[in-house]
Order: sequence, then structure tokens, then C-alpha cells
Amino acid sequence: MVEPVPEHVRPARRTLSAQLPDFPWDSLREAKATATAYPGGIVNLSVGTPVDEVAPSIQLALSLNAAEPGYPQTTGTPELRDAVVEALARRFGVTGVQPEQVLPVIGTKEAIAWMPLVLGVTPGQTVVIPELAYPTYEVGAKLAGARVLRSDSLLRIGPESPAMIFINSPANPHGRVLGVGHLRKVVEFARERGVIVVSDECYLGLGWNTDPEDAPVSVLDPRVCDGDFTGLVAVHSLSKTSNMASYRSGFLVGDTDLIAEALAVRRNAGLMMPGPIQAATVAALKDDGQELLQKERYRRRREILAAAVRDAGMRIDNSEGGLYLWATEGRPCRETVDRLAALGILVAPGDFYGPTGEQHVRIGLTADDSSIAEAAARLRTLAG
Repeated sequence: MVEPVPEHVRPARRTLSAQLPDFPWDSLREAKATATAYPGGIVNLSVGTPVDEVAPSIQLALSLNAAEPGYPQTTGTPELRDAVVEALARRFGVTGVQPEQVLPVIGTKEAIAWMPLVLGVTPGQTVVIPELAYPTYEVGAKLAGARVLRSDSLLRIGPESPAMIFINSPANPHGRVLGVGHLRKVVEFARERGVIVVSDECYLGLGWNTDPEDAPVSVLDPRVCDGDFTGLVAVHSLSKTSNMASYRSGFLVGDTDLIAEALAVRRNAGLMMPGPIQAATVAALKDDGQELLQKERYRRRREILAAAVRDAGMRIDNSEGGLYLWATEGRPCRETVDRLAALGILVAPGDFYGPTGEQHVRIGLTADDSSIAEAAARLRTLAG
């Protein structure tokens, strides 16, 4: 019989999960149970999961390439990289991108989570994230052992030079859109100090202001960076605009050296987008019609839901882009979550995203038309 090794001589192990924040949705169990028990059933507006069908052109490309047996290229096929270059220019006015400045990823959540580590952030360095932020930015910093600073102001960063700055426009959760002037200041600040800027642009195609001058812009837009991508990485996803969340389709674009470094690490780690998904991604990037159709679906749902939220006595802040309404009753967000759960509506509390969200809730547009109409009817019962 093998004797157990005494604890005092066992090798110490680093428990990585203990260093990460709690998974926020676990705290919604009771509210979800309350909403589920509502006589008409739950309308879940707490997540950004697409519910509409993937376009036939994308499905066809996936099926036509489903028999491919070989390993895919981590760097992506030439067709994929060319499709990214063309789509960025056509859809967002981002010009001058070269194929070697494109890297496909297996959905952008994993890419963001590993970004600080992959791009050389070391323990003890600082990663700046927005004051209200998608939780994975903080996760990424902590996986690299970095210190997290929440700040929307460059002045609050002080004299130190952080290793990396995450920005997000249109932003999750609150839908704020950063203009050209703001983005230029971020780029200038970063270049003065040699800081990497990672711009999460997963909602870039979902701006709601009708004036083209107010449309969301990429950090790679020539008006922002003067055509120089040095120190810049833009993160793009097809999960939202093309309903491809289950496909895990995204890509990085930017600084040639940073993309090459990410490629070298990801190639060694076996992080490669599956071949059939690469083909489907090409189809999505070439088919602007399916993306425009989906945007119009969300626009209609947004109009219906926003009117009902206001009728219920809530205020909507920011929300100029993306898939959410950032709403408040002027009370603690968990109270609002419970009040809406009692109507069978589940929303996300603002404190998921940072301390300054403690009086807001995030209300998603990602439900089908009938569910949005039902949620609007229930919300109006709060009027008066």
C-alpha cells in the first residue's frame, strides 16, 4: 500500500481560480427562480445571447466545408484574412489593413481573457479597464498577475505607465459610444508612454444614433490613429451582429508586431479557429445584408423596450450603441432586479460591471419579438 505524501512535503500549487472574481451570474439564482415562477413564464433579458437564426449564407458555407479533415491554420486562411480587410474598409472605413495584421480567434472572450498574458503583461504591472466593464477584462489582467485600475479618465492614471489599456465602444454594459476626439486622446496618451491599447469593438456595427457623424468608430479609423496601428489591437466578433455566438467567431486586427506575437503564442498553444468556422466567417463578412437585417431587428426591439422602460418610470442613460438599455430607478440595482423578477423579467444588476453601476440595471434586447412585447406589457404595469 502506498503511503500518502505528508502535507508538509507536498509541492505548493497555485489555484488560479481563487485569484479570479466570482462568476457574477451565480448571484442571480434567486431572482431567476422568482422570474421563472411567474405565471406567464420568464423573459430573460439578463444576457446578450442571440436568439435569431444564423443567416442561410453562413450555414451553407459551414456545411460545404464540414468534411474538411485537416488541421486549420492558426493564422487563418488567405480568404478569411482578405475578407476581414475588405469588410473593415467597407463597413467601418478602416483602411490600410494588411492580411498579416489579422488574426482569427475562437470567440473574443477567450482572446480578451488571455490578451494581457499573451502580449507580455507581467505580474505587478497595471492594466486599465473601464469603470463599468465587461468582467473578462479584469479576468484577463488577473490571469497575468497584473493590478487592475478602473478608470475612464486618463488623468486618473497618474504619472505611471500602465502596461495595457482596455477600451470598449459601444460599451457593455451601458452602451456609451466614444467619439473620434476621445479615442485620439487615448491613442496619443498610450503612444507617449509605450502602452498597448486593446479596443473591444464587438458592438461596432450596432450604433443607434441616426446622424452618421455620431456612428461608432474603430480605434483603427484613420481619423483616430492617422493610419498608424502601432500599439493598437482592435477586437471584433460576429457573435452579436451575425448571431454567430455558437460558432465562436472573432478576430484581432492591428499592430503588425503585436499580432505576430499573439500568433506565435496561440500557434504553440493550439488556439486555432476550426476550418469550417473560418469558411462560415468568410461568408458572414461578405454578406452585409444579413448583418443589416439583424440590426433592424434589434432596432425595432429596442424602440419597443425603451418606450416601456420609460413608461415604467425608469431613466435610460447612455445606450447609444450595443444590445442593452442601461436603466435606473434611482435605487439599488438589486432592488430593481427583484422588482422586475416579480414580473417574470430577469435583468442584470449594474454592480456586475463595477461599483459605479450600483443603481443601474442592464436590460438586453436579445429576446425574440414576442418575448420583447411581453416584457414591455409587464413593464407598463409599473407605470404610475
